[in-house]
Amino acid sequence: MRKLIERLHREKTLSSDEFRILLDECDDDSLELINSIARSETLKVFGNRIFVRGLIEVGNCCHNDCLYCGIRRSNRNVERYRLNKETILQCCDEGYRLGFRTFVLQGGEDNYMTDERISDIVSSIRREYPDAAITLSLGEKSYEAYKMFYEAGANRYLLRHETHNPYHYSLLHPETMSLQNRLQCLANLKEIGYQTGTGIMVGSPGQTTDNIIEDILFIGEFKPQMIGIGPFIPHRDTPFADKSAGSIRTTLLLLSIFRLMHPHALIPSTTALASLAPDGRERGILAGANVVMPNLSPPQERSKYSLYNNKASMGAEAAEGLAFLEQKLSAIGYTIDYGRGDYAE
Repeated sequence: MRKLIERLHREKTLSSDEFRILLDECDDDSLELINSIARSETLKVFGNRIFVRGLIEVGNCCHNDCLYCGIRRSNRNVERYRLNKETILQCCDEGYRLGFRTFVLQGGEDNYMTDERISDIVSSIRREYPDAAITLSLGEKSYEAYKMFYEAGANRYLLRHETHNPYHYSLLHPETMSLQNRLQCLANLKEIGYQTGTGIMVGSPGQTTDNIIEDILFIGEFKPQMIGIGPFIPHRDTPFADKSAGSIRTTLLLLSIFRLMHPHALIPSTTALASLAPDGRERGILAGANVVMPNLSPPQERSKYSLYNNKASMGAEAAEGLAFLEQKLSAIGYTIDYGRGDYAE
């Protein structure tokens, strides 16, 4: 196992069979080893800086019906909301005052949020905060829409593919959605010039080791600037309510695998990790992650953006908890970097 890990570090990839061994046979000592090497790689490229992004959850209205998602169209128990332009700009103003130089606008695929409305919001943020990076995570759009947002001032786009296997994709999504379209969207984003992010849920219903290997190889070929992975967590009002959450251990292993394959990538320690374990965020960082995204959304709306059960949005996950976050990062030897934190290459 040590030889496999060292070769992954050296050559940045393995064969499918070797990845299978690493995923299926990684014991505690091997996990500690790969986490340690990935951590050293991150420190070599980025130092002990953890980039913070101000997360603004712009709305929980969505026309999609993904089976795993708490804000899916069919969920009648969620209290819907959407932030208007003025509120979004107020969130940015508060974030900028706190030191944030990256804003992440995330939301469901809301028909009300037309391409023109999104572009107007992006251009307004760009005018007010010319030195800040703007990241969007608003789902599948047309090539023309992505280009419009880019020209309005957006720099980065996050669109997790969730799984590269068509059958597994069909288990997680309604027939109206297709893996082919998701992958085309990712290709379009890169072509336009965005710093592009993709990723997967770990332990999603129906996921196999072969599926994960397929995802690893796809991400290796696609070479995203950002890689977002986190454990699947069920939501009580979805068809997957009775499914088990994904493994923190496998998530930490994959964080390290992706760090060794992509030393310069921006890899968040996700809210899902922090939601499953009190020290989940720190464990993610010690496995090779280098980004966290405290929540800048209005406090009264945060509980409504319920993608999964017991989603963390307060304390060190909140923008107003930065002192607490700084303390927790300092305890493991890291410091907050409020800068834009662009892709390292």
